[in-house]
Amino acid sequence: MKSRLLLVLLVFSALLGAPTVAHAADPGDRVALRQLVIAVDSADFGLATWKSALDRVGSPYDVLLAGATPLGSLVRDDGVGRYDAVLLTSAALLTADGAGGYTSALDAGEWTALWNYEATFHVRQVALYAGFGTFPEDYCLRSGNEEGIGAAPQQASLTAAGASIFDYLRSGSQIPIQLSYVYRSQLAPGCAAIPVLTIGPDVVAVSSTAPDGRERMALTFTSNQYLPQADLLTYGLVRWATHGVFVGEQRHWLNVDVDDLFNTTDHLLADGTRDPAEFRITGEDLAGTAAQQTALRQSFPQASAFTLNLAYNGEGINAAAPAQCSTDSTPDPLTSYARCLSGQFRWINHTFSHPKMNTTTYADSSTEITTNLTAGNGIGLSVPTTVLKTPEYSGLGVYHPDPNNDIDPPTDYGLAASNQQMLNAAKAAGVKYLHGNMSFPSHRPACVNCSTAHPMTPALLLVPDWPTNIAYHVTTPEEETTFYNSYYGPAGRFPAFDHDLTYTEIVDQESKVALGHLTAGSIYSHTLHQGNLRQYEPGHSLTFDWLTALLGKYNQLYSVPLRTYDWPTLASYTSYRNTHFAVLAGGNDVVWARSTNSLTYTSTQAGSLFITGVKTSGYDQYGTDLISRITFTTGVTKYLALPK
Repeated sequence: MKSRLLLVLLVFSALLGAPTVAHAADPGDRVALRQLVIAVDSADFGLATWKSALDRVGSPYDVLLAGATPLGSLVRDDGVGRYDAVLLTSAALLTADGAGGYTSALDAGEWTALWNYEATFHVRQVALYAGFGTFPEDYCLRSGNEEGIGAAPQQASLTAAGASIFDYLRSGSQIPIQLSYVYRSQLAPGCAAIPVLTIGPDVVAVSSTAPDGRERMALTFTSNQYLPQADLLTYGLVRWATHGVFVGEQRHWLNVDVDDLFNTTDHLLADGTRDPAEFRITGEDLAGTAAQQTALRQSFPQASAFTLNLAYNGEGINAAAPAQCSTDSTPDPLTSYARCLSGQFRWINHTFSHPKMNTTTYADSSTEITTNLTAGNGIGLSVPTTVLKTPEYSGLGVYHPDPNNDIDPPTDYGLAASNQQMLNAAKAAGVKYLHGNMSFPSHRPACVNCSTAHPMTPALLLVPDWPTNIAYHVTTPEEETTFYNSYYGPAGRFPAFDHDLTYTEIVDQESKVALGHLTAGSIYSHTLHQGNLRQYEPGHSLTFDWLTALLGKYNQLYSVPLRTYDWPTLASYTSYRNTHFAVLAGGNDVVWARSTNSLTYTSTQAGSLFITGVKTSGYDQYGTDLISRITFTTGVTKYLALPK
């Protein structure tokens, strides 16, 4: 056995969601916090769905492709159960038998071994998909109707039991089921089963107890990792299967950047032509933005901490403008309002004059970064020196080979094609975090909610943003509609719809895209631009039309709040996720001894892990989840006890 460098004993007096406490003599007392995903083969539709859910959480898991690999030992040599949950892609794991029929990828002996393990170690089982019948075991599902559901969703409802299991959802929320094959089931009379999710009178998710006492859950509709039903339900399935105690965490975040404040930008008119005069919002527009932000918080208490990040260009600041929320006697009302309202927003260094930084020299890059900080601080803006958002994410290996081409998509040459002079200047100026763009493959981190140490300057972390299709050069609904249909309408450059969309349809579509990011637990910020803050009529702007639609959708589904971090905290969180996944790669597992309600962990390196279901100093209570980040040092034994 390899030498163990660090033993971390985490002793807890209580654990959320803990099952009945086992006695020390119970052979199933100790179990590793690791999940077993069982699929038929690599093409099994449910495999990617489970992996996506677990990767988001950051929980360690193993995959068994049962069609090719036999079920091995489920118990370690030291008597610890290898897995705390069994996640099946389908209840029967059916595969073609070569003779025109189907058989299970697990044989009878393997099923028996799996069930015996679950019974002994008090391990729950979830099947992502199940049909009628009793093979290979009886979930109490009996024949009803079966059908395919297309793109138009059918709405499923949580039962009282379902509302308890998925308590992060609103109890009355409707779960949209789409692009799915559904078995509308009835429960067998007298069977130990409880409906969890229903469509009308039919059961589409069930919790049941096997004759040997094993606890199981099954859905009766297909899903994949891209469908809303998977986003809404798979986290709850994992949490239920693990009794609410697992390595990793999931929360929901809302972060929005608005770029180019104080700058002017191109202006697309509703008729599709360009305004020869560039556009710049007014001081009254910024005042309206602050008022809309306040109204949004009041309308959606789940977003009560939401605050816009304003990425500014200091060249447009007039330092002589007084700090006042008025247009009277000021050389630049926007600067005056910004000074007056500076505490209403968070500020990001976006360089002084907004140059493309693909080829800027060290001196020019340094001047752009530091002069912008000086300009912002000079009018009272609180700007973190550790964060830099380069104009158009320039200098980071993505650019068009023709520097004058602003129309066609740029080419991703990889981070190794970044501007080393810009990176050196950023590091020297105290920058730790650079904004990237999730549209570019080289900017996407290797793990969920992580960041990327820049390969040319590892001290700089690249944290990506989500782009939006609220265009940078539009300011009114009519202008956005013209832009959107010119790209995505049937006659557009990238046709995606069979008809030109109305503004209402555009906002609905784009807020659905962003909702997918929120429901997946993505912490990354969404990017808009200063022209999108124009108050095209009192109390209305493109930015807040989109935000209102987004939060309206979220509010209908979720009871848990949306976290909004300032940028240094957001970026620090991504570095903690980096460490979390690096520690997981060491391969050792947290072990839960139920008799003592204690967790034991042996690490091969210093670092930290997120663990849900335990309460330590500095924990975060998110809904009913308790989330702790446990840190440790190589060679030091650390003991952590829950307060009673």
